[in-house]
Parts: sequence; structure tokens; C-alpha cells
Amino acid sequence: MTKGTVSGVIANMVTLAVDGPVQQGEICYIETGGDKLMSEVIKVLGSDVYVQVFESTRGLRVGAPAEFTGHMLEVQLGPGMLSKNYDGLQNDLDKMEGVFLKRGQYTEPLDKEREWDFIPLAKVGDEVEGSAWLGEVEENSQKLKIMAPFQMEGKAKVKSIVPAGKYKIHDVVAVLVKEDGTEVKVDMVQHWPVKFAMTNYKEKPRPFKLLETGVRTIDTFNPIVEGGTGFIPGPFGTGKTVLQHAISKQAEADIVIIAACGERANEVVEIFTEFPELDDPHTGRKLMERTIIIANTSNMPVAAREASVYTAMTMAEYYRSMGLRVLLMADSTSRWAQALREMSNRMEELPGPDAFPMDLGALISNFYGRAGYVYLNNGEVGSITFIGTVSPAGGNLKEPVTENTKKVARCFYGLEQDRADKKRYPAVNPIDSYSKYLEYPEFADYIAKKINDKWIPKVQALKTRMQRGKEIAEQINILGDDGVPVDYHVVFWKSEIIDFVLLQQDAFDEVDAVTSLERQEAILDLVTEICETDFQFDHFEDCVAFFRKLINLCKQMNYSQFQSEQYNDFVSQIKAMLAA
Repeated sequence: MTKGTVSGVIANMVTLAVDGPVQQGEICYIETGGDKLMSEVIKVLGSDVYVQVFESTRGLRVGAPAEFTGHMLEVQLGPGMLSKNYDGLQNDLDKMEGVFLKRGQYTEPLDKEREWDFIPLAKVGDEVEGSAWLGEVEENSQKLKIMAPFQMEGKAKVKSIVPAGKYKIHDVVAVLVKEDGTEVKVDMVQHWPVKFAMTNYKEKPRPFKLLETGVRTIDTFNPIVEGGTGFIPGPFGTGKTVLQHAISKQAEADIVIIAACGERANEVVEIFTEFPELDDPHTGRKLMERTIIIANTSNMPVAAREASVYTAMTMAEYYRSMGLRVLLMADSTSRWAQALREMSNRMEELPGPDAFPMDLGALISNFYGRAGYVYLNNGEVGSITFIGTVSPAGGNLKEPVTENTKKVARCFYGLEQDRADKKRYPAVNPIDSYSKYLEYPEFADYIAKKINDKWIPKVQALKTRMQRGKEIAEQINILGDDGVPVDYHVVFWKSEIIDFVLLQQDAFDEVDAVTSLERQEAILDLVTEICETDFQFDHFEDCVAFFRKLINLCKQMNYSQFQSEQYNDFVSQIKAMLAA
């Protein structure tokens, strides 16, 4: 076992003189004042090793001993993680005493004493490989698979497997025999290094299946697919958190993982208090039952903040290996990038734009690339849909994190301060935002079969009308209402119809908060019909009065139960106005 001695301390970066081989990313523990501080190797330079300490280095002195573990930063994966609150190192925050974990204190992420009802899926003599499903247990109504070790190479045969019954996570439930005769004892726990992507699947095709979120500005205007990637940049107060809550609650996902990376303590407390209270519309129970929260506040060391997003992604890959649909929300990747910048600066690396690491784009790309829709080795499918938020300083969407994320994320939901100020929620800019999945032929084929082949052309036409409406609004602001033709007012108000009826949505209304795909199709058809109707007005005042009445009827329709008597009555009134 390699040992080392502290030779220098710069905040959380410590230099060690070592007496043996050390690998990049290896974990070591530094002793100080009776505490063992967990650290990660980030740079090896001859016999000098630079490590990033995950905790406060206060009181650490030159000469303190260190011991290397021989393995990288890993997470324990197994039953018992759902509805848990973890930090970036997978410490169970519900087990700690007080507000913060004490230095050198680590908690067990999984309950070793709890018994699980194990049901075998494999039988003696079956040939299996790494991540093969051997059995299953049930946690919070979710069927979780017990798998062969992910690291196992080659094929193996099931020598024995326990019968159905109650077992603890470290009880041996199966014994496998590899081709060379080596026996592998399998329990319910997996270990995996967080910075290495799991590739235990057969194929990773381009995703194509619409992920229904119930949010019209996403599903209809800029859809995200199951296994897709997107990000939500926006300044403070534009509704990032509310939009994340809406997507988390309503999206068609089996597991929801929230990574609060470097958030302010009050925002993390909000997540801890609000999520347990959210009702799950899919199960009728609490959303927290199928949710995991990974939280690292901004006052925690940068290494822990950097690790939190990787920990969350590794957990998501674990559940994807079970054939589950996972939704991973990271808030915010800007704080993750700031942690990378701080670490890079301490190592005196060559800085890139805004002092971020030169390889920031590659780091973001590699991380987003771990999401996806996959075909597992047994023919089943699983997915990780990743949506991150970005908090650009001063709302500047040209800064490096936003720019580099734009290159890799397929969906861009830019929140706009002006829309938020006008109370047009969700404040997603309808013109600057986009979804590249609309251009995928696989997605077009899927939509044509699930809905109809006119859906995407209608959406593209409405986007064009929104752009034209914005241009005319600028002309009206400059020239005045009387300075533009009445026809221009009609075009502008048609764009307002699209905005008020289709894009704006009340996240706190019982009916309007979530819109089914069938209802979105009806709204899209109605708005398209309004936009294609030829209106003639003698004065712009008549145009304004007409469209305001029309918008009011449409908004009341949105607040009515779909296909109810009241809903159909509003639709009839709208159709009558168009016919007249």
C-alpha cells in the first residue's frame, strides 16, 4: 500500500511526497488531529502527487501522513437508495447529527440491516455476463434488479442461487463460475467509479421517443426525447426551479435524480422540504418515493461539488441497467464548472476563456454523453434523460459554460428576464429556444405514428409566426399603433394567441399545470386554425378588442377539464368567432 507525507497545503489542494506508485483519480486519506480526510489524486508529477481534499484542511500541517487506497472514488449501488438525501460523496445526510457532517465523518449510504424480499430471475446453469439480471427486489413499488457484477469480464454460469425469501444487501444471493473456474459470489451491492461511464449495454442508438412532460412549451414547441439532453439557462428569478419541479413531477420517468451542485444553502433546504410534499401524478403517492437527491451546498469544498454531478450520473446509469427510465436534473452545472475552474487554477494550468479550464468543452461533452437511450444485453431498453440548468453571471448567455453546453445539449430552453417580468411563465424564450430532435427523421417517424404527420410542420409554422410577430412588435414600439397597417396588428396578435394559449401555462393550477398529449394536439390544431383564418378589420382598435376577447376565451378553455361540457362550450364560442 503506497504511503505519503504532506509537503505543501494550498487551501483544499495538498501536495504529497509518495513512496510508491499512484494512479490518477485514486483516493487517499490524510491523517490530521485524529481525523482522516478523504482526498482524490488530480495530478501526478514524479514523486510529488497533488490531491484535492473533499473537506476542510484547517489545521493540516506539513509532515502529516497519508495512505492510498488503490481504488478511485466509488459509489455503493443497491436497494435502499430511493427517497434518500445524499451529499456528493454519497454520505447519507439523513443520518448525520446537526446541520453539517463533521470533518472526517462518513455515513453508510445503504442500510446493512434491512431485509429485502428477493425473487430469483436466473436459474442454475444459466450463462450470464456482467450486469445480467439475477433477481429482483421491490422498493417503493419499483422493481429493482439484482445484477451480476458490472466489472465481471467474459461469461459465467450460475452455480447456485438462493430461493425467494428475505435477505440483507450483503448476503450472498448467487454464486457464478467463470470460464477459468473462478467463483464469483454475488450480493445485492455494486461498486462503480463515478468518473467512468458504464458501458454495460449492447447498443446506444439515437434517441427518438418523445418524453412527455405535460409542459406545452416543451412537448409541443421544443420537445425532448427519452434519453435526450437539454439545458435551461436563465438569470435569477426567471423560474428555473419551478420548471424543474414541473418536469420532475410530470415527466414519464421511473426514477428521478436531483443533483443540487453548489447551490445556496437556502435553495437546498427548499428542495429537501418541497420535494417530499410533491404528489406524484403517476402513482398517486409522494414523488419523493422514486426520487434521490444529491446535494452539495456552495460552502462545501470544491472537490465535493465537482464529484456530486458524477455521483448522480453513476446512480442514473445503475438504474438504467435495470431497464428503467431515469430523469436526471442538475442544478446547476455552472457551479460544477466553477469548481473545475478553481481546481484548475490551483494547479496553475493554462486558463481558457473567463479562467475556466481549456478542456471545459470536452469535460461538459463527456458528461452529457453519458446520458442516452440504450438497448441492454438482454434486449430490454433503459434511458437517462439529462436536463441541466445553467446560471450565467448577469444573465449573459455568451459566457463559456452556456456556449460549451449549447454545443452538446440537443435542447435549449433559454429563460428570459423580460418574459418573467411580464409574468409570462414558463419564461422560456420561444424564438431563441430550440430542440434539435425536431430535425431527426427517427423522431418525425415516431410522432407521425403516435400523433400525426402534420404535427411538426404545424409547430414549425407557428415558430415562424412568433418570429414575425416579434419583428412587428418592435415596429409598433418605434412607429406607434397608427404607424403600421392594420394587417400588421393582425399578425402581431396571432403571435400573441400562440403565446397566451399554447406557451403560457399555470404551474399552480390543478388543470393547467399538466397538459396531456391529446389535449396539446387539440390546442395546437385550434391555434393553427386561428392563425390560418383571414381576419379583416377597419381599425386597429377593433383588432385589439377582438383578439383580447379571443385570448380570454382560450385561457378559460385551458382552465377547463378537457372535453368537459364547459371546455366544449368555450371551443364552440371560439369557433363561432372565427366563422363570423
